[in-house]
Amino acid sequence: MAIIVDKNKRVNYYLKSMDEVKRIQESNKKPSIAMHVCCGPCSLWPIEFLAKYFSKIIVLFDNSNIYPQSEYNRRLEELERYVDDFNNKFGNVVEIVYFPYDNEKYNQFLNQYGKEREGGERCQACYRKRMEETYKYAHEHNYDYYCTVMSISRQKSAQVLNLIGEELSHKYKPKYFYSDFKKQGGDVRRQELIKEYNMYNQNYCGCIYSYLEMMKKNKNEE
Repeated sequence: MAIIVDKNKRVNYYLKSMDEVKRIQESNKKPSIAMHVCCGPCSLWPIEFLAKYFSKIIVLFDNSNIYPQSEYNRRLEELERYVDDFNNKFGNVVEIVYFPYDNEKYNQFLNQYGKEREGGERCQACYRKRMEETYKYAHEHNYDYYCTVMSISRQKSAQVLNLIGEELSHKYKPKYFYSDFKKQGGDVRRQELIKEYNMYNQNYCGCIYSYLEMMKKNKNEE
């Protein structure tokens, strides 16, 4: 069932993230965090931001939703390039964990939502599936915190993502790190870093449905 956000109960998740940062700083300890990532561009600012406060960041590349495989490979390569450069500059702070890629099986899951609009129940099911798989990994490997980079995107609702994260936090041990990475200049910094790294920045979310929507839009604009 899709999450319906009550406009009168919207939460400032950027402020919630900074409240948590303050608690971390007051503890005088740098915890570890496991973070689901969807691509290189969306990871740029979250990694840069979190590295100030966490001793170790593990990025969990679990994205069997991405179609076709060549697109999956390209997004992963851009992430690897950035992580390598970041670690060379600042020490081995970030590690990538690779989840198996199986787009055919993933599409069998998405097919039940095939008629849903972009941004609706299908997308929420996709967020939840990948977040749960990666949250479970963080739990099994004893990370202190868990989060996702997806709130950096203006096409994704931080309200929905954080409600999913909050729900999952009752099931798994790592503390959920609330976020709205696009806020307070995060989106601007993301664009600066994309330009700095000359990074490939995709023009569709990832799944076959968003790919076909993109192709249709491009054809209509010809």
